Amino acid sequence: MSTARPGWLYDLALCFHLLGAFSLVSGSLLAGVAFEVARRQRSSAEIALILRFARLGALLVMVGTVFAVGFGLWLVDLGDWGYGTPWVDTAIGLIALVAVIGTLGGQRPKTARKLAASLAERNQPPTSELQALLDDRVALALNYLSGLLLLVIVAVMVFKPGSPHS
Repeated sequence: MSTARPGWLYDLALCFHLLGAFSLVSGSLLAGVAFEVARRQRSSAEIALILRFARLGALLVMVGTVFAVGFGLWLVDLGDWGYGTPWVDTAIGLIALVAVIGTLGGQRPKTARKLAASLAERNQPPTSELQALLDDRVALALNYLSGLLLLVIVAVMVFKPGSPHS
């Protein structure tokens, strides 16, 4: 099997795939850190403000996912490997799982952001309902799990286990 890469087209796809991956990971970090900081605030206005950053992180995650997956699939077509290669199939399966888990885990923070904004508009303190949304153990577990799986995807992409090119 040849190890030569197809040149500028491959490099272009790789560039945008990596841009998407960086956006996906950095957006996840931004959303996670913002959410953890918001959980520790005692003012509805502060919680609402900080959760806006989590929303920006979620947007970066969505854009990054589209780029990473789209250009990643193109790289599979351009590269020396194909579907059926264990590390490629693992990465595809894991990103699908991360998308589902992340979407489910993001519902409570989204609801918390909206409630905090509403409370802040009325100059009201955080309610027990808001605190319950911020402390929801299932949402926290799902979000941490999706972050851990993102790290696994990065490791699979970098080390390509089982590949003759690793």
